[in-house]
This record gives sequence, structure tokens and C-alpha cells, in this order.
Amino acid sequence: MSSFYLNIVLLIIFLAVFIAAYLILNNLMPSVLDKRIAILIAPREEPEVKKITNNLSLPVKKWIESLAKVAMGKDPWLTSPLRVRFSNAGLNNPKLVTLYLAVKSLLAIAMPIGAFIVYLGIVEEFNFLYLLVVMLLASAIGYYAPDFLLTRLVKRRQQELFEVFPDALDLLRVCVEAGLGLDAAVERVGRELQIESRSLAQEFLLLGLELRAGASRKDALRNLALRVGLEDVDSLASMLIQTDRFGTSIADSLKVHSESLRSKRKLIAEEKAAKLPVKILMPLIFCVFPALLTVLLGPAVINVAQVLLPMMAQP
Repeated sequence: MSSFYLNIVLLIIFLAVFIAAYLILNNLMPSVLDKRIAILIAPREEPEVKKITNNLSLPVKKWIESLAKVAMGKDPWLTSPLRVRFSNAGLNNPKLVTLYLAVKSLLAIAMPIGAFIVYLGIVEEFNFLYLLVVMLLASAIGYYAPDFLLTRLVKRRQQELFEVFPDALDLLRVCVEAGLGLDAAVERVGRELQIESRSLAQEFLLLGLELRAGASRKDALRNLALRVGLEDVDSLASMLIQTDRFGTSIADSLKVHSESLRSKRKLIAEEKAAKLPVKILMPLIFCVFPALLTVLLGPAVINVAQVLLPMMAQP
């Protein structure tokens, strides 16, 4: 009899799980009618948003689309602030924007829930105001953590490009002086830089593709400066545009700009070297000096203790 009741309970649990799974999948997975409606109304959607959400189910797609519209604002997709930041980090896959927005939203919701669970498990006395502050801080941390990671990626890539850029300008100047045009020189330098810096090689190859596709040299150089996000690359683009407009020597302009970049890099290195004694002072005081004093004075202190303690112990 007990086995019969056990089977009944297991059957009820199975039916409950089956119904819950069916309802969840029915809400998340688009039906044939939803797919047909999406195809019919597709021309009315913004092409920039559609391009990054066309592989998602209908409910998730609507949710991500609203987030993408808020993030991109009214600017075009290619010049939106979010797109520029991803280009500065070297992330040109549009699907990464969808993942980025989804992670931000999920962390902003999941972090307060986790903080609430941890708070109930640790604190004995319930304080609503303290709990509210903790949950707000957790939500803010979860929302801005992807921004912090993206900023770190942008800074690391820009530092790499800044260090390699003078060498690329020298190669570009050699190619121009050898008789190549600027467009052909850009493509050749992009191929030669694959070993030293894949990021800069990718930017030069993209510049060459834009020039071959028919874009004007001015627009292609401006797009290069926008993708890299460095002030030096922006000044280089302005210089090459002025050189192309007034017909001056491109090789001389590249030589002057590369020398100025090397001088700037040297000044930055000297500045960091000048700050090094101040930065190393605190680790020396709290880490190195105590160990050094222990090694130097330790044997003397032990000898003094062995001599004086027996004498002090005598009546």
C-alpha cells in the first residue's frame, strides 16, 4: 500500500515538473505564428537593433532590443558611444553587445538577490535600512562591473597601440618612399604587423578595406581614429588629411609624427621612472625594512637575552 502512495506522489511530481517546463518553454520559445509575424514586421524594425538580435527568441529579443535602444540612444549604430567603446576594445562582433547588455541586466538583478540571501544567513538581527543599502550597492556593482571590465580592455589595447604605432609609421614611411601609394602602403604595413601587434594590424587592414571599398581617404582616416580612440592617431589622421589636401610630402609628415610619438613615449617613461621612488617608499618601510632589521638585529637580541635573562633571574 505504501508503494502505491509513493508511485502516486512521484507521478504528481512528474506532472508538476512537466507542466512547469512546458509553460516556461512555451513562453520563451517563439511559435510558428510569432516567427511569421516577426518576418512580416521585420522591415519596420531599426536595422541596427535587428542586426544584433535576429538570433534570439521573441521575448528575449524584445527585452534585449529595448536595452540596446537605450544604450545606443539616437545616434547611428556605427557612431554610437557603445559601439565606439567596443571598437576601442577591439570587439567588433555585434553579438557581444547583446551579451554585454544581458550580463549587465542579469547582474543588476542577481547581485541584490545574492546579497539578500547572504545577509539573511549572516546577520542575526534584521535591519531593513541596512539591507536596503546593501542591496542597492550590490545592484550598482553588478550593473557597472561590465563597464569596468570594458574600460580595462580599452585601456590595455590603447596602450598596446600607442607603443607600436611609431614603428608602424616608420614602416609606412619606408613603403611610401619606396614608391608605393598610401593605400597600398597601408595594406602592406597591415600584413607586416601581424607578428608584432595583431590589434594594429587589424586596424590597418580595416583601413585598407575601407579605401578599397571606395570610401574617401578623409572618411577612412576619421574612422580609424574613431576606432582606436587615441589622440595621437586622431592627430595623424588630421595631418594626413591636410597633406592630401595641400599636396605636401607624406613621407616627411610621417617622419615628423613618428619622432614626436617617440619623444612623447620617452617623456612618459621618464615620468614613470621619476614617480618610482615615491611609490616604492611604502613597500620598503612596511615590508623590506622589518625583515632586514629582523635579520640584522635578531642574533644580537638573542645573545643579549641569553646573557641578561639568567642574571636577572638570580636573587
